[in-house]
Amino acid sequence: MIPSDHFVRFYNEVFKFLDEKNGLEKYYLHISKHQELHCLELFTEKGLQGVYEYYQKIYKEENCQGKVELNGHELILLMSRCPSLSKALDNDAGVCSKYCLHCPGWTVPIYTRAGLYQIFDTMGLEKAQCCEWIYDVKELAIAKYNELIQSSPKENIVTNFEV
Repeated sequence: MIPSDHFVRFYNEVFKFLDEKNGLEKYYLHISKHQELHCLELFTEKGLQGVYEYYQKIYKEENCQGKVELNGHELILLMSRCPSLSKALDNDAGVCSKYCLHCPGWTVPIYTRAGLYQIFDTMGLEKAQCCEWIYDVKELAIAKYNELIQSSPKENIVTNFEV
């Protein structure tokens, strides 16, 4: 078994390689198809509550520092210290410039299929932080997006809907 420190460094290099070959997005979509087996039914049937349940487990299993907060039609996934990016940053080979896109890379298609609206702020590579807002009402997602682009660089924000 590969220790997590080595695994993160390995897939960081895989991301770099695939990005050079213009295959990173295709890879993320492949991962998304695999993840559908684990969570699409849960997200579709239970909506935000299902996403909340899923991430309660993930944050514990992956030793994430942050919070998962469900507020009616809004779910907030705050990663105050990403364990994965932190390990990739502690690497003399350098981090892939699109490293943080692996999360929305697999979640965008699933949330879209589940009828949920996502705004993902990568916050930039240097912070090892991110925040994601998921809504079951598009107007609320659009309002949050419009609020975010006032304070965050637009290139750090990923959505699964047109504004």
